[in-house]
Amino acid sequence: MTMTTALLGLAAIVLLAVLAHGWWSVRRASPRQAAPELMAERVEPELGAEPTSAALAEATEAGPELDTPPMGLPATRLAACLDALIDAIVPLAVEAPVPGELALAHLPASRRAGSKPLHVEGLETQSGQWEVPAPGRLYSEFQAGVQLANRGGALNEIEYSEFVQKVQAFAEGVGAMADFPDMLEVVARARELDEFANPLDAQITLTLRARTVPWSVGYVVQCAARHGFVPGVLPGRLVVPAAEEGAPPVLVLGFDPQAALADDPQAAALREVVLSLDVPQTARASEPYPLWYRVATELASELEALPVDDAGRPVTLGDFDAIGRQLEQLYRALESRDLAAGSAAARRLFSG
Repeated sequence: MTMTTALLGLAAIVLLAVLAHGWWSVRRASPRQAAPELMAERVEPELGAEPTSAALAEATEAGPELDTPPMGLPATRLAACLDALIDAIVPLAVEAPVPGELALAHLPASRRAGSKPLHVEGLETQSGQWEVPAPGRLYSEFQAGVQLANRGGALNEIEYSEFVQKVQAFAEGVGAMADFPDMLEVVARARELDEFANPLDAQITLTLRARTVPWSVGYVVQCAARHGFVPGVLPGRLVVPAAEEGAPPVLVLGFDPQAALADDPQAAALREVVLSLDVPQTARASEPYPLWYRVATELASELEALPVDDAGRPVTLGDFDAIGRQLEQLYRALESRDLAAGSAAARRLFSG
């Protein structure tokens, strides 16, 4: 009887151990959840709703056409954006002032020549300022420009020819004479600018990889919110908005968009997130790299994550110091060409 009782007790202990191991395995496999009282509701965009400043900042990341008002905003007087540093500019002389309505009627349907942005501006008679043509105003002359380079590469002969055709059609419509620069000279300038910009196009990324327990989407959002992140326009993107209205975000935290779109985002498990900083798009004065470093190290601790580079190698303190030194050289190189990081010209050049 004593032996039977002992065997039953041993069996019960083994069964409890198996159940406890199974419970622990399930717990380890389940994504870490956000605190219920801090869970943020998912806000869906509404048709006709006024975009927030964060949404506008997100929408300008990819280098929008600056002469087109953001969708949902009323048309306003838009300042000129052509810059001889990064644009091939064509003067368009007219014999008499041209109404804005006529100029608008003949603007190219597409504001691009190939992959390069194309802009048309007018010299407003009363203000004496260059601006995007608008109704109710008169313009004493015009100028058109095509961007010499962007992240898609240098302006080529085919793109320049498309630009010439579109500008010539506009000139004929408003009765202007166009003075086009030589194509070979423009293309040579474009290649030189692209060769300068290409090695300076730094986008610093760091992957935070879960050491043990994965995270739910809500948990990541909750932790990131403590560092100033808000939901971006695209699923799977959290951003730290810039202080300047309409500027690109300072930092981006990206994760699997399918998890963000899941029917139950809290059940979708994330094992890594990517923290990125687009260096040429953000002003040096705002100290984006120290912010990136602080957020990277603090999030790694909060998420119990391992920081790794693009090749999956752990990132050390020495690696962070080396990145900081390289950035100083990059900033100085950009400033030497009047293309300081975060300037309007730099944002346009390092876009697309």
